[in-house]
Formats: sequence, C-alpha cells, structure tokens
Amino acid sequence: MNLAPTARGALWMVAASAAFAIQAAIVKHVGLRLDPFVIAMFNAFFGLILMLPVVMREGRDVLITKRPVMHLIRGLVGAGGLIGFVYSMVHLPLADATAIAFTKPLFGVLLAGFLLAERVGWQRWLATALGFAGVLFIVRPGSAELELAHLVALIGALCAADVIILVKKLQKTERNATIMIYFAFVSCLVCLVPAAMAWTTPSLREFALLAVVASLTLVLQYCTLRAYRIADASAVVPYDYMRLIFAATLGYLLFAELPDRWTLAGIGIICIATLYLTFSEIARHRPRATTP
Repeated sequence: MNLAPTARGALWMVAASAAFAIQAAIVKHVGLRLDPFVIAMFNAFFGLILMLPVVMREGRDVLITKRPVMHLIRGLVGAGGLIGFVYSMVHLPLADATAIAFTKPLFGVLLAGFLLAERVGWQRWLATALGFAGVLFIVRPGSAELELAHLVALIGALCAADVIILVKKLQKTERNATIMIYFAFVSCLVCLVPAAMAWTTPSLREFALLAVVASLTLVLQYCTLRAYRIADASAVVPYDYMRLIFAATLGYLLFAELPDRWTLAGIGIICIATLYLTFSEIARHRPRATTP
C-alpha cells in the first residue's frame, strides 16, 4: 500500500499476464482434440459456476445493475475476444498468437486517451510506440501467407481492446463481481450454439483442465479489473507486455516452440519499453526535494 497507485496497478497487471500465459498453454494442449468453440463455451460455463459462491455470499444485490445494455454489449464483445483467443492459441504458435494479441493494449492506450479522456503522458506514448515496434518485429507483416487464424486473432484483439473501455465505464457504477458475472453469462450463451455444432465430449482429464482454464480466466479478469480500478488504463496497459515473455517461455518448455531471432528482438524491445516506463513512472512519483 506504500507504493504509488500506478505501481500497484502495474503489479496487478503482471499477475494477470502470468495467468494468461498459463491459461494459453493449457488451451493449446486441450485444443489438440477439442474444437475451439467447445473450449470457449466450457470456459464461460465454468466461469459462471465459479461465480455462484460470490452470488451466495453477497446476495442477489450483486445481480442488480443500472446498465444492463452495456453489460450485454460487454458480454458480446468479450465473447468475440474469448473465441479469438482460443482459436488463435490452438491454431498458431503460442508466441505468435500472443504477439498478435498485443494489438489489444496498443489500441487500449489510444482508446484510453481519446475515449476516456485520460491524461496520457509522453512517457506512456513512448513506451507504447516502442512496444508496438517490438510487436511488428515478431509478427513481421507480409513475411508469411496470411492464415484464417491470424485474422481471427486480430479480431479477437480488437474486441479485447473495446472491452477495456467498456469495463472502465462500467466500473463507475458497477462492482467487479457484477461485471464478471454478467460477462460469464452472456459469453456462455453466445458460445453455446457453435459449440453444439462442433461438439466433442471432453475426457475426464480434459474436463478438469477446462475447469482450470476457467479458474484462470477469473484470476485474469480480477487482476485486470483491480489494475484498471487502481490506476489509469493508459498507465497499466503497457505492463501487459509481460505476458509475451511468459508465453514464449512456456511455448519453448512445453511445445518446443523456439522463437527465431526476430521474435527475440521483438521481445527485447518490449522489455526495454516496459523497463523504461517503470523507471519514468517511479521518477514521476518520487517526492521532490524541498529547499530550506
């Protein structure tokens, strides 16, 4: 609690990044047999089940909302991001899919500045620009034939960027638990029909792994919500780059996906951008010496 709000928000975002990487690795493993829509549906379904204790503890008041339409929109857009995430993690290398997902925080900084009217300092703009350059090193547009999975991943990232803005607006009147419950309910309904059309019954082991994926989704959402509530979205979004480092590491250890020199260069640029942002924020919050 002695840390500045920006620093505390950054720590919550780093925790969210770690949860994302672990979740992505499990999704890729389960996706070897199950259809992505089935995985997405179970993710939303288990998420809804895991939220039931919250409803029982806090009572029906947690279901009361002043903005049902915005919850519906957030659920629809969030479902698009969820489907894009699962599909890309199954059909693309872990590092590549994660790199494409990094268009989300880049758009998030822009949207935070223009739609939320947050003050975005030049340090944040510079860190975001450096991070975008690192993503370009990894994705390398035009270096390979564009696949459907790349397009789906990009659409999912755009949906996730919109969710950032919707959540920030919802937090003005809604509790975190309310936001998470309605998202799980709406996304479960959205994924139900396509999952039924591509149905494959999960094994007991796959069923357990899907439950873990849903649990990590709640951890990811909670950490992200905490980060955005404590600090400005434009301040904590760049720390989302840490998930690229975590995902690349798990991709190598679990799936023998060795990043090439361009990917490593991109990761290095992203690390430099994040470290620069960290030190600039510390300097900005350091108390100034007073003259006698």
